[in-house]
Amino acid sequence: MKDELVAHIKPKSSISENIRTIRTNLEFSNIKENMKVILITSSISGEGKSFISSNLAVAFAQTKKRILIIDCDIRRGKLHKILNTKDEKGLSDLLISNSDVNDYIMKTSVNNLYLITRGTIAPNPSELLNSNKMKNLIKDLKDRFDYIILDGVPVIGLSDALILSKIADKTVIVAAANYTPTDLLINTKKSLENVGADIAGVVVNKIRVPSNSYYSKYYE
Repeated sequence: MKDELVAHIKPKSSISENIRTIRTNLEFSNIKENMKVILITSSISGEGKSFISSNLAVAFAQTKKRILIIDCDIRRGKLHKILNTKDEKGLSDLLISNSDVNDYIMKTSVNNLYLITRGTIAPNPSELLNSNKMKNLIKDLKDRFDYIILDGVPVIGLSDALILSKIADKTVIVAAANYTPTDLLINTKKSLENVGADIAGVVVNKIRVPSNSYYSKYYE
């Protein structure tokens, strides 16, 4: 799955350019705000949320900023596969232990990009993410990194993303063209707004374009 890291492997591709545009828009929104924690979520699975979060993290790291991406999908997270690292211990293990966070922060093959994997699959992810330890962890990490990207879970059917949106400065919703039902996307936006999430916008993924177009590639 490391081939999904397009912004690193093919930085001159149209997909990478689109990812950098998202990064730039977020940076502009940060001119008057102290945005450091960005949550990436979606309505349902299969919309390419982890693809967007991992490539956005790469795009930020390419600006020579110190970036941390955290796999907050304790149930099914796959960032360790995308970033080609091991997942022997991660966020869930950190939240239930008294270990030093430095033991969980991993270097990646991308300069300036660090990762905390999902860790051991836990029976109570929502409780872990809603704990004071999680809130204190993010507060501590904000002093050590320029940006922190939280790869969350889909909103529909789970409370995890709503919990994370409360500790994130901005929330980005990922939707997939011809895949995400409009009513679910509307419900996702409303659910996040109801808990006070600061929604930066919606990223539409998996858009097909003519093969002869400059933007001739899309992510499946």
